Amino acid sequence: MATAEPDYDQLLRANLERVFNERDDEARARAIDALFAADPVMYEPDNIVEGRAAVSAIAGKLLEQFGPTFRFTATGRAVGHHGLAVLRWEAGPAGGPVAVTGTDAARIVDGRIAELWVLLNAPEV
Repeated sequence: MATAEPDYDQLLRANLERVFNERDDEARARAIDALFAADPVMYEPDNIVEGRAAVSAIAGKLLEQFGPTFRFTATGRAVGHHGLAVLRWEAGPAGGPVAVTGTDAARIVDGRIAELWVLLNAPEV
């Protein structure tokens, strides 16, 4: 018997909003506890991050590095099935130009993010 698919769009949008746009460390940690598996792994282009605390630290560092109005925004609905989901996004300062675009690909286990791949698009020339 097939199990019901999770709401991939809700889950990956919540990850952008409640984790990667959250500047409050405690609120971000609570969101990660709710959205991520116990021992998540995040694959960045040049780094592998393991564990909830490490994911939180990376998100906080990104927000600090890029300034107080920097935000990630979904550019469509997430799609997925059988435990794999993808969401396209863009990021940049509020009211400013888009600084980076990319796609998050996630392996979902029991309704939570177990693995997250951050895929960055090449800069437009």
